[in-house]
Amino acid sequence: MKNPSLNNKKEPAASIRVEGQEPGGLTLTIEGRLDSNTTAKLWHEATDAISKMSPSRILVDASKMDYCDVSGIGLLVEILRHKQRTGAEVEIRGLQARSQRLLQLFDPLEFDEGPRRKERPGRLPEEVGRSVFRIWQDTRDLVVFVGELTFSLGLALRHPGRVRWKDAFLAGEATGVNALPIVALVSFLVGLIMAFQAVIPMRRFGAEIFVADLVGLAMVRELGPLMTAIVLTGRSGSAFAAELGTMKVNEEIDALNTMGLDPVRFLVVSRVLAALAMTPLLTVFADFIGVMGGSLVLRSLGYPFITYFNQFASAVDQSDLVGGLVKSVVFGIMVAGIGCLRGLQTRTGPAAVGESATRAVVSGIILIVIVDGIFSAVYYYLGV
Repeated sequence: MKNPSLNNKKEPAASIRVEGQEPGGLTLTIEGRLDSNTTAKLWHEATDAISKMSPSRILVDASKMDYCDVSGIGLLVEILRHKQRTGAEVEIRGLQARSQRLLQLFDPLEFDEGPRRKERPGRLPEEVGRSVFRIWQDTRDLVVFVGELTFSLGLALRHPGRVRWKDAFLAGEATGVNALPIVALVSFLVGLIMAFQAVIPMRRFGAEIFVADLVGLAMVRELGPLMTAIVLTGRSGSAFAAELGTMKVNEEIDALNTMGLDPVRFLVVSRVLAALAMTPLLTVFADFIGVMGGSLVLRSLGYPFITYFNQFASAVDQSDLVGGLVKSVVFGIMVAGIGCLRGLQTRTGPAAVGESATRAVVSGIILIVIVDGIFSAVYYYLGV
């Protein structure tokens, strides 16, 4: 026997009232619950009214809307997309604060269904203006991210129990242990090639032994930290960007924001701590392998290993090693931070993750070279 209460149960109601204004204005008043059961009907009514009237101004009155879920947000985003397609003015008024925060998570520009078109180059002032604006916007995002990361790292130091140490150890294994072969190969070849290129002119003056000074100082002070950071940028920085970018495309980052979890504290801190711990260790390893690569060149000329390493020890002191390690610490933070930032900036679309990984590598290498130049100038004036 059927339950009468089920037959009398009313479905949640929602309605939309379309009012035309002169000249070229359109008002859409939404009432009731805008959820998965009611959005489909209202979607067709709203899009049909917009397509028929082609208004230049659209006002969405949501003050009488009781509830709005993700389906309703999709309708509002579709109305906002009309602004992108036609250049019309679109205003949403009276939306509840919770729904407004949910709407801000979606960018109408990311839902462009049309084919990707190559933009025609504009005039020189326009291109310069766009470039300056992009640089300013990117710098602003970087400053905001640095502030959030610094605050989150401060909380991690004050409350270590809140850090996701399991993820940090896994990221440290991927960043450090798994990177040993490629770091060893690059460092060994750099030390070998540098010694081979230097020993040819020095041999004319009988100064082959001073190749140990050249290789030692170059590897410990400069090339060890720099090459390690560049390798980690292409390997780990791009991996961080791809991981967080995939989460952004799959709306997992939006889910964290909806649940009130800060993505920087939840995802970024563990990766930055892993890179901060692993980069100096990899740098010391790269220094040792690079010096070993240079020793093979002098050994082939008849110099014993003990002579090479004694000359190396007399040329390189503790300040050189400390200066290189300070660089590596800063480089490690930059590699992980830039990779995570580009991952969090990922847009939607099939090519979004690849673009984020590419931007992470390019930005990371550029910033590493700039910061390395700043370190060189500072060390010079400090006499280090």
